[in-house]
Amino acid sequence: MQATAYTYDPQTRTGSVLLDDGTPVPFDAPAFDAGGLRLLRPGQRVRIETEGGGADGSITLVTLQTL
Repeated sequence: MQATAYTYDPQTRTGSVLLDDGTPVPFDAPAFDAGGLRLLRPGQRVRIETEGGGADGSITLVTLQTL
């Protein structure tokens, strides 16, 4: 699933993304670490994987969206 980075705290490695319908979804440090990223800036397009039902589930992976 694709989303846009909305917030990111580099000290805690937590933040949130906006789904394409504008719904904010938070992610925790393990989801950020799973993607192998070092930094995330608001506005970047990301790919996320969720567990437990799309937007209602928890994010398990955040990585940059590449073409």
